[in-house]
Amino acid sequence: MEIKTSAPLPETKQIKEKSPSIEEAPQEILIKKTSKPLQKQNVASGFSIHSFLNKEEKEEDEETIATKNENLPKNHFTDTDLQMEWNLLLKQLQSKDPFVYNAIKAFKLVKAEENIVRVLYPSDSAKVEFDKISGDFFNHFKRKVNNYAIEFEYKKDHANLKIEVVTKKKIFEKFIEKNPLLKDLDDLMKFDMS
Repeated sequence: MEIKTSAPLPETKQIKEKSPSIEEAPQEILIKKTSKPLQKQNVASGFSIHSFLNKEEKEEDEETIATKNENLPKNHFTDTDLQMEWNLLLKQLQSKDPFVYNAIKAFKLVKAEENIVRVLYPSDSAKVEFDKISGDFFNHFKRKVNNYAIEFEYKKDHANLKIEVVTKKKIFEKFIEKNPLLKDLDDLMKFDMS
């Protein structure tokens, strides 16, 4: 509460001797009322576990919601069409943006159903790089095959997408698994597999 007086405050001795009467007080003292509380109110934390969990569920729902493409064309396309466009994109990226190319060259695109393309990716960091160019690629592919009902599903598949350097020794070991007699031949002849 704020109190304003028109005259300077007298000393304490004078207040006892000359105290204003009740009738004079409202004229000398102005009382200003506030619309907001003067004290800070407690603000709850911006983070709530419950809201975080609900937010994740909403994000998952948003990913599965597809736009209505009822009136748009839905022409047939083959896996060969998909692979040709994917390889064309990789060739363009190899010269234009080698960093993104190296991140996504291990991706595999597979036609799972008539209007579903499954994108198999090895790691989350590679997927982040792919997300930078995925919108352009998907829109280009839909226009190219004239099918706007295509949906893209992401699946993490690092086991099958690992790029492995195949040496002569590894090839020979695979042959040994198929034909154990090659092991005896190697022991006898001492092949150089370097």
